[in-house]
Amino acid sequence: MENETILFFSMFENLGYLRHLYFILGLILYCTILFLNANIVLVIFLEPTLHQPMYILISCLSINALYGTVGFFPRLLNDLLSYSHTISRPACHLQTFVIYTYASCEFTILMLMAYDRFVAISKPLQYNSIIAPRVLIVMIALVWIYPMFSIGAGIILTSRLRLCGNDIRKLYCNNWIIAKLSCENATVDNIYGFLVLVTTVLIPLSFIMYSYVKILIICQKCSKELKKKAYHTCLPHLVTFVNYSVTIICEMTFTRFENLHPAVAVVLSLEFLIIPPLLNPLVYGLNFPDIRRKILHYYQVSK
Repeated sequence: MENETILFFSMFENLGYLRHLYFILGLILYCTILFLNANIVLVIFLEPTLHQPMYILISCLSINALYGTVGFFPRLLNDLLSYSHTISRPACHLQTFVIYTYASCEFTILMLMAYDRFVAISKPLQYNSIIAPRVLIVMIALVWIYPMFSIGAGIILTSRLRLCGNDIRKLYCNNWIIAKLSCENATVDNIYGFLVLVTTVLIPLSFIMYSYVKILIICQKCSKELKKKAYHTCLPHLVTFVNYSVTIICEMTFTRFENLHPAVAVVLSLEFLIIPPLLNPLVYGLNFPDIRRKILHYYQVSK
């Protein structure tokens, strides 16, 4: 099969009238994600007092959520209403690129947030010089550019493989599954994919865990008031980190073990695309008084 191969999403088969119920649920979820994350981004962008590293990084998480879900939900909603669940191979690679870069950028942004909190707590007097605006811009650019470059190169490698099948047992395109449809040896692709996994997931994951362990050790030596303040600012980040780590592990589990029950497979494969984009704006909007007050203020003014 050549690159013009039409791929087929077999998990959409036999939905019957349930497709309309799933469409409504999917549309509600997508609209809620757009609403919550757009609110966070707009409030932080429009309010000068929130132009601080911590809040800017929170807005980056919401921008990443909007980016990742736009690569999934429109296609999902179309497939739920359609009786032809096919996708061209180039379009499949494009969707893979968006979803994979969303997943990787989430970890690299969380790594940057952990570093920001570590500097703020361990070196408060040097914080403004270490996390200077120019430095922050460079770091944000790097945590976006590297995953896009590395994942893009991996998808180019996969796109050169000749396929002998077209059945995708998933609700969206996945590089691993496409590689398994190949008639050729995909060892190089698998090795490269593992290197990307290490650099965009495992290394950031290790750094995040190291940063928060160090923060906890430092907090034990602080006064009760400083300890409370540190825990208050770090807790939302920890909730986001743990939540996303669990959802990514679930997604990777389904990708490697396709013989799961269909309902379990769907839940495991969609968690990282639904739960973090829904939970993150709620965690930050409810736990950070500055963000919460500004959101309420803008809505009161608009009435």
